[in-house]
Amino acid sequence: MDSPDLWAGLPTLEGPPGEDDTAPEVWEDPIPLTGRRERPPFPTHVLPTWLGEFVAAVAEETQTPVDLAGSIALAVLATAAGGRSVVHVRGNWREPTNLYTVVALPPANRKSAVFALLTNPLYEAEKQLKTAMKPVIVEAELTARLAKEAADKAAANAASADGDKRDEMVATAVGLAQTADTLTVPAEPVLLADDSTPETVTSLMAEQGGRLSVMSAEGGIFDIIAGRYSGAPNMEVFLKGHAGDRLRVNRQTRREYIDAPALTIGLAFQPDVLRDIGKVKGFEGRGLLARFLYSLPVSLVGEREIITDPIPEQTAATYAARVIDLTLSLADWTDPAVIQLTPEADTALIAYQRRVEPQLKARGGKLGHISNWAGKLAGATARMAALLHLAEHLGDGYAHPVTEATMNAAIELGEYYTAHALAVFDVMGADPVLSRARSVLDALRDNGWEDVSRRDLFTVMSRAEVPTIADLEPALALLEDHGYLRSYQPERTGKRGRPPAPRLQVHPHLRQGGR
Repeated sequence: MDSPDLWAGLPTLEGPPGEDDTAPEVWEDPIPLTGRRERPPFPTHVLPTWLGEFVAAVAEETQTPVDLAGSIALAVLATAAGGRSVVHVRGNWREPTNLYTVVALPPANRKSAVFALLTNPLYEAEKQLKTAMKPVIVEAELTARLAKEAADKAAANAASADGDKRDEMVATAVGLAQTADTLTVPAEPVLLADDSTPETVTSLMAEQGGRLSVMSAEGGIFDIIAGRYSGAPNMEVFLKGHAGDRLRVNRQTRREYIDAPALTIGLAFQPDVLRDIGKVKGFEGRGLLARFLYSLPVSLVGEREIITDPIPEQTAATYAARVIDLTLSLADWTDPAVIQLTPEADTALIAYQRRVEPQLKARGGKLGHISNWAGKLAGATARMAALLHLAEHLGDGYAHPVTEATMNAAIELGEYYTAHALAVFDVMGADPVLSRARSVLDALRDNGWEDVSRRDLFTVMSRAEVPTIADLEPALALLEDHGYLRSYQPERTGKRGRPPAPRLQVHPHLRQGGR
């Protein structure tokens, strides 16, 4: 198994060995580049008791990794609180409480069943919100219609008026028209949407006061963002919807303004989708992939129990009641509830930031190759702390500050998602050294070399991936560290002139078609 620090601080080849060095004849088996990083299980113990018990019970009954239910549970909390609460970290730093989560699992892992069990209370809360809003909508529709009819009638009367009364009647008609124009009919409450186009998501968010959740057991939304229907990527709403940045759409057909969008996304799809989205132009550069919390659990298919313990009725009832209560308690907030941190919680977060920061270095940092993602880790941790806090206190979380224990629980979640993000970005090819090393392996296997110079190897590599021969060195160092190559210094053939350039000896495993 590859060490989590393997990709950090890779040495370049300092120079050729001494002239007396000879390449040994015996080769040990190489260490695969595709070796999996250590991926810890989801820490259910950090969740509030009522939530952790339900997550564990769902995982038991469905025989699925607890990571699946755990990550969806965080998205459920974010759906309930997103757009209706923010966490004040320190100074001017505030984080909204919406999240983007992704779980990657192969087929036959009952993703849809787990999604249904976790999200059903949200649909019930949505139903209750619709029932409560229905008379308000009916009254608003009637008022707006009557105001429009009165304005139209006044305008008609003003148009046919004579002499002195005309100006007065025009003024009355104008006033009634302005009044009618200010009357709006509230939209029917919607908490969740399936895979939707960016335009649909934007319109729904504008109708819903800035908040919405997209929850799906498929990864089709990435195809939509990439331009399945439009032919060009459209990710603006997904970028700003995570950060809470002002979103304004001005088009011929519509104008929509959302001052503080709060979009939550909870997805579960097959691991192959990760490879596909890693190749979509613009996803990484614009920062879309950096906004997700990734989980890549080990599938239980083939090792599942056939007869399992069902979810206890009381556990399910408690979960449903508390998700509904949390959702309804925050639904009417127009200015978001502000969640504060205790000084001890802030101190814990500061210490965590100080541990993470050196790891972001481009050279030698464990997280350097995913610094776009890791740079958002502290903010994501603060968001998770606020959600855990709200889940613990339900209707009055805003009246209490986040404790140190809750922040430490969120930090443990941050460490979990960091370990899984490293594995996921490996799958997506985010580490250029690892990607180039794999391309070198392909070239060595295809050419069947036993012994090769760097220059000959460089000539068969893609210039788009390896612009200069110096760009090969980190990849070669990685391959040598894994036992695929040996760098050696050939003996001189004469006493004058430069010594021969160092060469590479190739593991026989590659010449036999191995990986």
